Parts: sequence; structure tokens; C-alpha cells
Amino acid sequence: MIKTITPGLWNDYELVDSGEFNKLERFGNQLLIRPEPQAVWDKSMTDQEWTAKASAIFRKEKNDPEKGKWHLNKGCKEQWFIQYSYEQMKLRMRLGLTGFKHIGVFPEQADNWNFIYDRLSDFTSTNKTEQKPKVLNLFAYTGGASLAAASAGADVWHVDSVKPVITWARENSEASGLSGIRWVVEDALKFVKREVRRGAKYQGIMLDPPAYGRGADGEKWILEENINEMIKLCAELLDKNYAFFILSLYSMGLSALIGENLVLSAFGNQPRLESGELYLADSFSKKLPLGTIVRF
Repeated sequence: MIKTITPGLWNDYELVDSGEFNKLERFGNQLLIRPEPQAVWDKSMTDQEWTAKASAIFRKEKNDPEKGKWHLNKGCKEQWFIQYSYEQMKLRMRLGLTGFKHIGVFPEQADNWNFIYDRLSDFTSTNKTEQKPKVLNLFAYTGGASLAAASAGADVWHVDSVKPVITWARENSEASGLSGIRWVVEDALKFVKREVRRGAKYQGIMLDPPAYGRGADGEKWILEENINEMIKLCAELLDKNYAFFILSLYSMGLSALIGENLVLSAFGNQPRLESGELYLADSFSKKLPLGTIVRF
């Protein structure tokens, strides 16, 4: 089943406008301008309106398109907190202006946070034992998905190869008043292979891989070369009786059908499978695609 998945509204985030390879976003009370390669259409507001409203503008370096510099207007903070709420889940996350245009949260992932919370709440209400669900978050970044799982009472293994990012995720956990998260600084593929050898089982796995990356010990990750093996290993780790799985892909040019084929090949037929695009709509109703997703 192909569908388009968009998160519900949340008070501390808004995609104000998009176009001409940029996006204007509000995080809390700060408005940021960041590059967005998929926003190929015209802006709805003028350049003057964008810059007059912006707290900070990210401009790429000419010789390195992956890096850049923030240009701050008066009163802009370099670090601040936002909140996200759904049912009994109350998340508080620190944001910060980094040299790679990322600020510590991917707002379109809120739809997945809700999905995680709902699935784990269902597990807790129907499970007749005292067992806590075990959840594995791979390439976990600053931990939005880990916080959602912990909010629903799961024991969470949060795996990322970048130690400062783990530290950031810990701050978010503490700010949200959550516990039950194990912090693992390791290459995700290496960790999963070891868990398979141990015979470990998880009731939920979130897989959010980059196009390219390096492990804690210099291991190389290339999405197209490694993703098939990773998903097959995850299939060995996932509890066959009750579990959920989420795959998010951000590489431009990768169809949702690619992720669907990979998941169905590894896990077999899944009657409740959802597959499609994640997007955010700006205040002028233009829909900005922000990756593909497969989940069941």
C-alpha cells in the first residue's frame, strides 16, 4: 500500500514557506532559513519578508556544500528547547545551530513518534506478562524516536556512532524526564551482527540510516551497498509474535518502492504495511517531500 504520511500539527514547529531551494521554519519562537534541495518551486513570500522574519540564516560554503555558517540576527539564540506532545507523551528537546545545517530534530518524524507510542501502548495493554517491550533505535541521532519509545514504557537501545550526538540525546532524555534508555556508541551494522549472534529479540526496531557515514572505529557505511544486509539482520532480531518495524530513507532519488521491496524481501508479506513519502506542508499548502518510509 502506497500512501503519503504527514505528521499532525505541533505547537513548537511550523514550515512557514518553502521554495527556490530554501525553507523558512519556525522552531519555538525562532525562525530559521535553511537550504532545501527539493524545494524547486517559487517562494510564496518575498525575499525581504523571509529575511525580515528570520532569526538566523544558514549559508553553504562554496567549496563544501555539506558545510556552512549560520548568520545570526539580533536576539537569536544558538541553543534553545522545544516541546512535542501526543497523548501522554511529553517530549522536550534541545536544539542547536550546527555547521551542517541540522539543528537536532527532524520535524517530519513526529508521525513516526506517534506510531511508536501507539504500537507500544497497544503492546503494554494486551501483553499478559510483566515483560517490558525491548526497542532498538539504529542511527538514532538525537533520540526523538528513543524518547517516544521510552515514553510508552519500553526498554530502549539507542545506537549511534557519534559520541557528541549520544550526549545530545541524553540531554533530551533528561529534559523529558525519561529513563530506560541504554546508550550505545557503536557502528550500527556491527552492533546488529553481534545481537544476531547473541539471539537477541526486539519488539520494535527503528532504522533511520544516512546515505553515507562512518562508524565509531572508522567503519564505512554506504546506503546502497549496506542497506539490504542491515534489513535482513533486523528481520532476524524482530520478535515474530508482536513487533513493529520502521525504515526511513532520506537519499534523493530513492523511491519508496525500493524500501518496500527490501522490507518485503526480508520480512515476507505484511498485511498492515505502510509505504510512501514523509512530507511537511508549508502555510501556503505547498507539500515539501522529506524522505520515504516503510513501516508495519
